[in-house]
Parts: sequence; C-alpha cells; structure tokens
Amino acid sequence: MRYAYYPGCSLHATSKEYDRSLHAAALALGVQLQEVEGWFCCGSTAAHSVSHLLGAALPLANLAAVRRMGMDEVMVPCPSCFSRFRFAQRRVESDPAIAAEVAEIVPGDYNARVLHPLEVFSRPEMLETIRQQTVRRLPGCKLVCYYGCLLTRPKDVTGFDDVENPQTMDTVLRAAGFDVLDWSFKTDCCGASLALTRKDVVLELGRAILRGAKDAGAQAIAVACPLCQVNLDTRQEEIEALAGERYGLPILYFTQLLGLAMGVPADDLMLGKHFVAANFALTGVSDHG
Repeated sequence: MRYAYYPGCSLHATSKEYDRSLHAAALALGVQLQEVEGWFCCGSTAAHSVSHLLGAALPLANLAAVRRMGMDEVMVPCPSCFSRFRFAQRRVESDPAIAAEVAEIVPGDYNARVLHPLEVFSRPEMLETIRQQTVRRLPGCKLVCYYGCLLTRPKDVTGFDDVENPQTMDTVLRAAGFDVLDWSFKTDCCGASLALTRKDVVLELGRAILRGAKDAGAQAIAVACPLCQVNLDTRQEEIEALAGERYGLPILYFTQLLGLAMGVPADDLMLGKHFVAANFALTGVSDHG
C-alpha cells in the first residue's frame, strides 16, 4: 500500500517522534509513505478563525499537491490538520460561493481522500499483519487510549469512529498485544492551545485526565495528537504539584507503542525524548514467538 503523507508543522518540529515512529511502523507493515511535495501549513486553528476562504484554501492547496503527485489518498496524522482538511472539503461541497472563490486561487484537482493513520491500521487485513509482525510483549503494561477532543468531532465532518467512545486505537494496540483498559476520558479536552494563554485551565483539565487514567489502572497513556502529548507530558510535573499527588504516566504516541511491539529499536522510536520516562517500555520487553 502506498499513500501520500502530509506531516504538518508539528511532526517536523516538536513532535518528531510521532513522525519517525509512524514511518517505522508503516515500514514494518508494508505501507509506503511519500511526503507531499512542497507541502505547507494547513492553517491549523488560526486561518479559519480569520477567514473562511483562507481556512478552506490552505488545506485544499495541499490536496491539489497530492493530486499532482498522481495520488488520490493522503495520510494525515495530526488531528488538527486532519480536521482542517476534512472541514475544507466539506466547506466547498456545501458552500458554492466559497467553492467558487477557492477555485479561483487553487488551481487543479483537490479531490483526494484524507485518512488518519488509525483508519488505515485498523483495517481487518492490517490488524492481521500487526498480529503477525508483533514480536515483543510488555508484560504487565496496562494502557489507556486518549483520542482527544478533535479527532472524532464533529461526527458529520471527520466521520471518524464513535464520537464519545472511539475504539480504533484500542483495537490497533490490542492487536499488537497490549493490555488496553477502558476509561471515561477518551475524548475529553486537554486544553489544547490554551496552554499559551490559560495555563491554569490546561493544568486542571490535565489533572482530571491523568487522575482518570490512574484510577483506571493505567501505566501509560497512548495518544494520537501532538498537542495532547505535549500538554500531558511536559506539564505533568506542574499538574502533579497542583494536585499534590504523583502520576508518573508516560504519554506515548500509539505509533511508538506499535513500533516497539513490532521490534523497532527504542532509539528509532525516540522513546527517550519525553519528559516522563517510558522506562516500562525499555525494561519490560520480552520476545515471544
């Protein structure tokens, strides 16, 4: 399988471990990723807040670049980018005026299918490949999957999993042999970019999420969003000071866990980059066959 790949700004900067581990996991699963030629920022949370036209044109111009590569499917791992791409497609489908304006400034075809990696990895044939490629177990390691608030919402735009109780990441990591627990904070908000303006809100929201994971019996949290990872990892010490209790929960991308299970070396997955050390992933590994 071969897909165009749109990393977005975060995966080339603060979330390089997501980028590297996604490539490693894809390689182990026989999935080829070809980075979009000349890609640029999709606008994230800023563009559509200023201009509906800009909010639609930036993602669609990137999709036009996908089509110029001769490809019609693009993998978009960042939930913010994923959301903006699908919102843009929905906007031109439902608003003829915006569609006409976009057509004037974005030449070519931008009718490409936008996919999150979890949508690809959770296909039945891919789950079977994951099971076959899993060569390591982490005995006693219990995980909860945190999707964040954006990946599944709004349902009629993202079309991704169940809005309140998604299961895609759970299914993928269970196929890789992880003990995935159920919990009540899968899609709660971490505060997102409020970390820059209202840190107090982010710390309180983070406290609820970390406490919820701990109450569920988790030893780590699997994530699929760069901003969620940053808020729960880099702020965890502050959150512990606020709450007056210790959590010590590594916040790992699902791709890092998937790669680890399939035998990818920890250094290649950048497991040492996080603020909260993933020692369990390095000391509890055992081979099986």
